[in-house]
Amino acid sequence: MIETVFTFSRTDEKAIEKVLFDENIHYIHLVLGKGDGLPEHNSNSNVYMTVLRGTLSIGLGDQEMHEYGAGTLLKIPFDTKMNVKNLHPDVLEIIIVKAPAPKS
Repeated sequence: MIETVFTFSRTDEKAIEKVLFDENIHYIHLVLGKGDGLPEHNSNSNVYMTVLRGTLSIGLGDQEMHEYGAGTLLKIPFDTKMNVKNLHPDVLEIIIVKAPAPKS
């Protein structure tokens, strides 16, 4: 078999799944319920976020929160302060790709 297959869960429960971590990219599957979020942090690589369902509430740098719905792809530069939350009743599901893969 030439390809390598990776899977992630299909759930409504909170999940932070490191699907693929190699020398090229980090591929993360994230599911958040209402009121859930990530600790505020700075991006350690270029970050690409795809909203699969729900509404992403995100504050970047010193900006106020912005909201993005399903079908949206965000490109966030290296070393940007990020505040990721689900402030809505629907489950939020996103894919996060970090490229190039962070060094540490």
